Amino acid sequence: MSRQGDKETRGQGDAASTVSPRLPVSLSPPHKRTLVIGYGNPSRRDDGVGLAVVNGLRERLGLPPLAEGDDGFDDLGQSLDTLALQQLTPELAETVAAYDRLILVDAHVGTYPELIQRVQLRPQVEPSLVSHHLKPNHLLALTVQLFGRAPVAELLSIRGFDFDFGPGLSPATAEGVQQVIAEIWSKFLIPHPS
Repeated sequence: MSRQGDKETRGQGDAASTVSPRLPVSLSPPHKRTLVIGYGNPSRRDDGVGLAVVNGLRERLGLPPLAEGDDGFDDLGQSLDTLALQQLTPELAETVAAYDRLILVDAHVGTYPELIQRVQLRPQVEPSLVSHHLKPNHLLALTVQLFGRAPVAELLSIRGFDFDFGPGLSPATAEGVQQVIAEIWSKFLIPHPS
């Protein structure tokens, strides 16, 4: 469901009946709120890693998956929140400021030798070649400038091998997605005992 979407359609249809109830979770350490933003274009195969990671986490949380074009803003307010976006924009600064931890997930084109590149982010202004594109460090700098704080942030960049038009991930990239989902889940979440 997108931010502009019709909330009345949520939960209708066969897909909603297969969604498990939301799992009770707390973050370690307690009372920390984490936002995971997966970004990229799912219509360009491996560039859709962000949406794939977000939906993998949503499944573990007992939430329905986001469809391409849905962003997840309607579901914010939990210990672990997820958003799926085409790109980072300045408007995200207000949302990001409300969290203690930010994890960004994107694809890379082989710039790094590893399947998964992990980068600790710091607030700093970085020039961009494209005026409508905001780099992760710049988003944090804007958040600090506007709201006086920014969360601890990390970029997890998964290697993409196929950026042609179409849905789905290449096998190696899909393996990286599963690794990132497991890493985020095990590093930041501890299920409550029943």
